[in-house]
Amino acid sequence: MRPLWSGLRELWGLFIEDASLTIGILACVALAAWAMPRLGPRPTLRGPLLVAALGAVLIENVLRAARRARGRR
Repeated sequence: MRPLWSGLRELWGLFIEDASLTIGILACVALAAWAMPRLGPRPTLRGPLLVAALGAVLIENVLRAARRARGRR
């Protein structure tokens, strides 16, 4: 039973450990699902805009983690 809980904890940590990344991704998806159709970008631009927003969230998160890791040295 212990390996099962350990695996579940590890899986949870993959997705929820960094709350700011999770919140950023959820915000991007919500923006794509709710706001983009109302704001009016062409449907052919919605996918690339979502990818760009998710990329920006990821880059910000990686840079913040690098600063944290550099500060621990």
